[in-house]
Amino acid sequence: MQVRLNTAEDAAHAIRSMQVRGAPLIGVAAAYGVALGLRHDASDSQLAQVIALLAATRPTAVNLHWALARMRRVLEKSALAIRRETAWQEARAIAAEDVATNALIGVHGLRLLMLHQPKDAVLQIMTHCNAGRLATVAHGTALAPIYAAHAAGIPVHVWVSETRPRNQGLLTAWELAEARVPHTLIADNAAGLLVMQGKVDMLIVGADRIAANGDTANKVGTYLKALAAAAHGVPFYVAAPLSTIDFSCPSGQDIPIEERTAAELGAGDVPAINPAFDITPAHVITGIISERGVAAAEALAQWKT
Repeated sequence: MQVRLNTAEDAAHAIRSMQVRGAPLIGVAAAYGVALGLRHDASDSQLAQVIALLAATRPTAVNLHWALARMRRVLEKSALAIRRETAWQEARAIAAEDVATNALIGVHGLRLLMLHQPKDAVLQIMTHCNAGRLATVAHGTALAPIYAAHAAGIPVHVWVSETRPRNQGLLTAWELAEARVPHTLIADNAAGLLVMQGKVDMLIVGADRIAANGDTANKVGTYLKALAAAAHGVPFYVAAPLSTIDFSCPSGQDIPIEERTAAELGAGDVPAINPAFDITPAHVITGIISERGVAAAEALAQWKT
C-alpha cells in the first residue's frame, strides 16, 4: 500500500507509526519532511519548528537526526528566496547517496560472503528484522550483500527472523521472495537452536545506531543472536552506512532505547514493556560493513574523517 505524504506532519506520523521504518529510510523521509514543511513558509522559525517536529518522532535511529542536522546546516546558509528549492535538492541528494552507499555495502559484503562460502555448498545466512530495500531507498544494508551474491550466482539461503511483535522479518521474506532468493522464515527464539546445530554459516544484521566504540543498537533480539553466534564461533556482521555511526555517542550505554507502546504486544491489561531495540557489544561483532569497506567494531575511528 502506498501512502502519500503532503505535509511535515504526515512525514512525522509516517516515521512515528512505522509506516516508514529502517534507519536509512527514516533519514530520507525526514529530509523530505523538512522540504514539505517549508513549502508555504521557509522562514527560520518555520525551519526550526519542522525540524523539532520530526526530531521528536523516534529516538534511537541516528540517521533521523543526522539527516535533520544536515538539512538544517544547508538551509540555514541558504537565502530565503531559494530555501524551498534548496530543501528539495538536498533531500534528493540524501536519497541518491543512500542508493550509492548501499550498493557499495553490497560490494564489500559480497567479498565477505565469498570468504565464508562453504565449498560446493549453499551459504547459510541468518538475518534479523528488515534491512532490505524496504528499509532504504534501494538495495538495503544487511540484504545488499545477499542480493549481490544472488546476482553473482553464489548459492545462498537466508534464515529470516520474524522480530516479534512487529514481525518485520515478514517484510524480509517478502523481499527475498520477490528477488527469488531462497529463504526460510523462523520464530525469533529458533535462532539459537539453528546456530547451535551448525545450520548457519554467518549472520548479517542492520543497525539503527552504532556508538563510537562499536556497540550497536538494532531491532530487539539482535543481541541474543550475537551471543549465540559468539558461543558457537559463527561470524556476526553488522551492515550500515557511515551515517549510522554516531561518533558523538561513546558507547552503547549512551544510546537511547525507544520504548514502544505495550499495546503492540497485545497483552491487554497485563503489565508489559516493549523495547524496540537492544544493544550488541562491539566484542561480539566480527566486523562492520559500510560503504568504506569492512572494519572491526572496535576500530571505527579510521572512518571518522
